Amino acid sequence: MAVMNVNPTRMELTRLKKQLNTALKGHKLLKDKRDELMRQFLDTIRETKELRERVESAIRGINAAFVTASSVMSKEALDTALLYPKQEVYLEQSTRNIMSVDIPVYKAETRTSEKSDIFSYGFASTSFELDDAVEGLSELLPDMLLLAEKEKAVKLMADEIEKTRRRVNALEHVLIPRYTETIHFIAMKLEENDRSSRARLMKVKDMMVTKQIEYKHTHPDAV
Repeated sequence: MAVMNVNPTRMELTRLKKQLNTALKGHKLLKDKRDELMRQFLDTIRETKELRERVESAIRGINAAFVTASSVMSKEALDTALLYPKQEVYLEQSTRNIMSVDIPVYKAETRTSEKSDIFSYGFASTSFELDDAVEGLSELLPDMLLLAEKEKAVKLMADEIEKTRRRVNALEHVLIPRYTETIHFIAMKLEENDRSSRARLMKVKDMMVTKQIEYKHTHPDAV
């Protein structure tokens, strides 16, 4: 790991130690975030799998009812029955936050609260299989919206987990080792400078002591 290009001073050493401490705290927070995201991601996947199986099973039943209805009704009668819908559905979207990930929340609102408005036709000219299919779709709508919400949540959380994983790896394998090695380099450099300074001071002291001794020998009367 390359050492940072910095001046080996005590001020720089203090600054790098603070940055290393911040990086270590950030690394722990990101690891905790990644682990919690992964836990919720796996829980959401399990819920999504169960919900998708339930929705697909319901859709198969609804499709079977439509097929039966189309077999007992003429195409013109079926098209006419579904041509002019009476009910309208409005989709509202909000968000909820999971570990800094904005997950969409979908909610359906109908134009009227009357349940019979889902049928845009009279019952006299249609089969009960068509009624079952239309009613089944109406009842399935909340689960379909919930499935769309959870599948979007899975994608968003997977993207966030990947980004968090890259940040954790960058801190763990690049930034923190670089800070650590640079701090070690500066500490060794400062220690080497201290040893050199002490050696010079000791040499100067020895020279001064030697000069004092020589001076006393050459000037015995000096105090």
